[in-house]
Amino acid sequence: MGSREEIVAAAAAVMREQGYARATTKAIARTAGYSEALLYKHFRDKTALFLAVLKEQLPDLIATTQRLTETAADKTLADNLTELTETALAFYRASFPISVSIFSSKELLRSHRESLGHGPDVPVARVAGYLAAEAELGRIPRDTDVDAVARLLLGACFQEAFFATFEERPPRSDLVHRLVTTIFPAADASGRTDR
Repeated sequence: MGSREEIVAAAAAVMREQGYARATTKAIARTAGYSEALLYKHFRDKTALFLAVLKEQLPDLIATTQRLTETAADKTLADNLTELTETALAFYRASFPISVSIFSSKELLRSHRESLGHGPDVPVARVAGYLAAEAELGRIPRDTDVDAVARLLLGACFQEAFFATFEERPPRSDLVHRLVTTIFPAADASGRTDR
């Protein structure tokens, strides 16, 4: 592992421990075993480092939705929804302790939002895109409000991540199955639904 990867891993550890707002580049560099100057050779600022943590250290929800959209027919609806839900739950569970401190001040939130250029609506749009692919395959009703279903699914995963983080426990083991079968109860082993 090179210095960049070690810095990203250290940033993830420090941000999990202290949150984004309180994590300093000095503490991150020290944890990685490098100088702050080397950190800035790889990253222009803490936001760029935060984005690297999201992309490289956490379950990749965006990549999962993209792959599922492109390969939906390769597995059953139940298998695809299970993978999507497990990934979303793992992503929110891992990112919650890091990103929650962004909300500690309006200025920090505004600055962070402007530097990202997008918000938490991206996963919703990607999940809706995957669900639209399932509708095209005829595996969910074609008139499904895919945006609403995406918001329900991701909202439930986010809420469970909040509860698990607050209560210092792992996510509920049966939640993924319950969410998948509640959203599309007619999904059977073949992945087809009653239309």
